[in-house]
Amino acid sequence: MTPAAMVRRVAGFACLYLGAQWVGRLTLMDADHLSLIWPAAGVMAVWVATSPDARRLRTDLVALAVTSAAVNLAAGDPVPLVAAFTATTVIQALVFARLWGRSHRPAAGGEPFTGLADLRSFVLAAAVAGACGAVLGTAAAWLQAGSWSWPATAVWLARDLVGVVVVGSAGLSLYGALGGRSARRARAAPGAGPPAERAALVAGAVAAYCAVFGTQGVPLAFSLMTFTVWAAMRCGLTFVTLHSLLVSAIAVGFTMRGEGPLAVMEGPAARALVVQTFIGLVTLVGLALSLTRAERETLTRRATTAQQEACAQARLLSTILDSMAEGVIVVDSRDRMVLGNSAAHRLLGAGHGSTIARDPGHYGLFHPDGRPLAAEELPHVRALAGQHVQDMDVVVNDRSVPEGVTVSVNATPISDGDPPDRRAVVVLRDVTGDRRHRDELAAFAGVVAHDLINPLTTIDGWADRVNDVAARHPAQPDIADGLVRIRRAALRMRHLINDLLAYTTARDASLAPRDVRLRDLVTEIITARADTPAGDARPRPRFTVGDLQDVHADPVLLRQLVENLVGNALKYTRPDAVPHIAIRSARTADGLVRVEICDNGVGIPPGQHEAIFGNFHRAHRAAGYAGTGLGLTICKRIVERHGGTITARDNPADAHGACFAFTLPAASRVRDEAVAMSA
Repeated sequence: MTPAAMVRRVAGFACLYLGAQWVGRLTLMDADHLSLIWPAAGVMAVWVATSPDARRLRTDLVALAVTSAAVNLAAGDPVPLVAAFTATTVIQALVFARLWGRSHRPAAGGEPFTGLADLRSFVLAAAVAGACGAVLGTAAAWLQAGSWSWPATAVWLARDLVGVVVVGSAGLSLYGALGGRSARRARAAPGAGPPAERAALVAGAVAAYCAVFGTQGVPLAFSLMTFTVWAAMRCGLTFVTLHSLLVSAIAVGFTMRGEGPLAVMEGPAARALVVQTFIGLVTLVGLALSLTRAERETLTRRATTAQQEACAQARLLSTILDSMAEGVIVVDSRDRMVLGNSAAHRLLGAGHGSTIARDPGHYGLFHPDGRPLAAEELPHVRALAGQHVQDMDVVVNDRSVPEGVTVSVNATPISDGDPPDRRAVVVLRDVTGDRRHRDELAAFAGVVAHDLINPLTTIDGWADRVNDVAARHPAQPDIADGLVRIRRAALRMRHLINDLLAYTTARDASLAPRDVRLRDLVTEIITARADTPAGDARPRPRFTVGDLQDVHADPVLLRQLVENLVGNALKYTRPDAVPHIAIRSARTADGLVRVEICDNGVGIPPGQHEAIFGNFHRAHRAAGYAGTGLGLTICKRIVERHGGTITARDNPADAHGACFAFTLPAASRVRDEAVAMSA
């Protein structure tokens, strides 16, 4: 705010405060400085509540003190009393600014009341500030006059409180409205109602108040609350506060003339308390109803928006599900299909319906080897029992699909509650083409391997025969060298064929998982590796075997996995070091077994910890280590087919070595023990 704007603001509020004090003094009832109303308290509240910051608040308080002192001096009050009243006004303004500003400080264009909580804070701040003003003001009057009047204190408190509520609320609302409607206010405030309705309301209220207060002794003031309720339920907050200010002025004006149902009270103090109570209640009822309506409409808009967003998301989800090639089904504990897309209905064939049957024959479900699927083997039955089903191949062979469809099924429980509340999500993927291609590829690999190994064996045999002939003719050294090259190339080709067969098997062979004692398998492998032939100059490797949990895996592929990793560790040994391999395992939080194989070999080059699992990748190609680059790829295939992961990192216990860690499903006994411990 520029200095010129600040001067205009202070001058404007000073003029309003002077006018409000003049109006209040017009309603003085006796020599004790008690007035029927005190609108200056409301102007004071608006003045300090809209101060932009603490520095400007100090300026506003100084201007307020000067204005108050000038009015009291002009009215002929003694200087000590003027000083006391000025100090009382400043303290009252400061208390209100601190209490109200702590909860809400409206800016131009901002809504001062956004809910009943703001109204409660506003009334509380006005009450505390009014109590301070009443105590200090009547105490100053008592010191001047030498007498204390409890009714005077009550009237002082009531007039300041009602002045802040009636005039302050109207001023703050008008201040925000004149500053412009902010986006937040435009969303939160209720509609102002049609102009014709507002005009009719004002005309009706003025006529009714004049009729009731212009009639002596007829107690119909309670009926006038109807117009306040009308305004609150149909019009905006600013209109409600201005309506309350208008009808309050009518009620006070008639009462000052001794007319109306409130003028019959005996004594100025009683009359002032009744008038202030009436106009205060009219204003508070209007504010409370208007803010309640605003909150209700805000909640209704939010609920409507949330409902529209939920409907849009549901439509989007339905569209996405129906466009998916994979079938998705959600089944509850009563076997009801809560959700199912068109792909799921298509894959299940003619037997689908709103209820998923527990009879596999209903859908024609079989294992890939032709065995009928048992009821307890159904994926959704296992998932509802709390199991996780991954990559389970099922053949659907009903009359609608006579040739049969091979489906890969994943089923997961989606609720941790009691069995009656459980649900399961089942994902179906048509893998008929993939499985047919896999079988064809496996058959092709077998034929190719057989056709390649046979001539390779012939080459080895004839190379041995030629080697025997060359041994009897040592005068031809170039023949012996050529034979060495032939046999070395044949050996490389044999290794490559074996690795390709192993790679095909690891990727495409059918899994036959069962519980495997990992310690027994590791013991067999390291025993065979530790037994070196007599005369072998290589140092005998050392093995350290830690705790090993049983796993649920295909025994053949598991042996191939461990053999590859142990063989890899022995192959990449440093020339000056004795091979040392540590094997251990541990249970993970998600029910898997994490196996770790660490060595003290040459390690993994930086940046290749993930690349070494790629096809034909050789990390130490230039170092002369033999291999095809498929060993770790085979390991990754085996682990992933069991639903696990495999990673590589540097060995933290050795500056040169590497650690390979893979996860596999825990054995059934281990899982049962974990469930029992958690229960």
